Amino acid sequence: MGSLELDSTTTNSRAVHGAGEDDRLPHKHLSRTDQELDAGALFVLKSKGSWLHCGYHLSTSIVAPSLLSLPFAFTFLGWAAGIICLVVGASVTFYSYNLLSLVLEHQSQLGRRHLRFRDMANDILGRRWGRYFVVPIQFMVCYGTVIAFTLLGGQCMKAIYLLSEPNGTMKLYEFMIIYGILMLLLAQIPSFHSLRHINLMSLFLCLAYSACATAGSIFIGNSSQGPKKDYSRKGDAENQIFGIFNAIAIIATTFGNGIIPEIQATIAPPVKGKMFKGLCVCYTVLIVTFFTVAISGYWAFGNESEGLLLSNFLDDGKPLVPKWFFLMTNIFTILQLSAVGVVYLQPTNEMLERTFADPNSKEFSTRNVIPRIVSRSLSVVISTTVAAMLPFFGDINAVVGAFGYMPLDFILPIVFFNLTFKPSKRSLIFWLNVTIAVVFSALGLIAAVAAVRQIVLDAKTYRLFANV
Repeated sequence: MGSLELDSTTTNSRAVHGAGEDDRLPHKHLSRTDQELDAGALFVLKSKGSWLHCGYHLSTSIVAPSLLSLPFAFTFLGWAAGIICLVVGASVTFYSYNLLSLVLEHQSQLGRRHLRFRDMANDILGRRWGRYFVVPIQFMVCYGTVIAFTLLGGQCMKAIYLLSEPNGTMKLYEFMIIYGILMLLLAQIPSFHSLRHINLMSLFLCLAYSACATAGSIFIGNSSQGPKKDYSRKGDAENQIFGIFNAIAIIATTFGNGIIPEIQATIAPPVKGKMFKGLCVCYTVLIVTFFTVAISGYWAFGNESEGLLLSNFLDDGKPLVPKWFFLMTNIFTILQLSAVGVVYLQPTNEMLERTFADPNSKEFSTRNVIPRIVSRSLSVVISTTVAAMLPFFGDINAVVGAFGYMPLDFILPIVFFNLTFKPSKRSLIFWLNVTIAVVFSALGLIAAVAAVRQIVLDAKTYRLFANV
């Protein structure tokens, strides 16, 4: 097939209405023939959704069960600093995600719509930044999240099992395998857009388990069975300082997304203004869930808050809330975990599809279906195996937050915006952006050191396939 040249009328039309599905790759020099060869974009990142669908995807990717670790982060920060960090995290991420969306909209109006984070980096920073910085970090974020949530899903399943079999002999890694089988099936859903109905259910599920976690915390906090409330910070001065930065990394992970361009890629053109509406839906859900769970959980359990709040609902294996209530909360959590895991598999699926699929064959032809099933299944098997080998949710959360979510969600959107729109150095937005980038770069570096230090300290308790 030869290159198809675009006349000026077509180009101007794209600039007004946004790029269509043929404008799959960011570089304006690529012909349609080159774009059609990108099977990952053609099959996984289909641009067919509405702003409401975008809101579902955003809510699933951000308002995830990792929010159940917020009371634990408060144990390092205390009341005032904990609430301040929540407010700052919500404000800065909402702002940075909107900046990223504006850059994507601007590029789309110029006729080179970006569908992936690496496309943005390639076009704005250069291919080396995209290949050696953004791609490894995003892969670590997305695949690390899948691993962490596989572990969390296994822990929730084990908690349900121990309710009915207090002396049961099944190990944690066995429950992770069961959860991995569920993920194996869901991973075969062909495209990001195909997840819209699942992610609508996910939105209601996150509201449901957050309400249950809040109600359970209040119930236990008001009962005589709850622990004595102590809000003092544990450890010596050194541990307290490093604990603060560890908590910041956990909060960054909780607010993190890392796949904003891929989510915006699911929106049908024209894209202008749709991402903002989707973010408003997401952050309405986020404010309701994050603040209620964090405040009620820390109020009820103080510095005894566990890395997973639901663990505080048990005392020596016996639930401190009604058994049916504990069971229901865990089921809601497991179901949403599976939806979140599938969302974060999409960048991996896109890369696998781009590598192994044939864009000149139909999406559901034998030539494409067999490699898709094999590659995606292998991806899930590897993530499940790693989760079973290293079942330490808190440490994984902190490492992913420090090394992944900090640069992708707090720093790069600011850099992309300033390089794209070049605001005046005398303007407020320029200095606000520079301040955010510098502050969170410093926090990210310190949080990374704190996360690695915590892993070193915990190494003596690490054991492959530990039954924690």
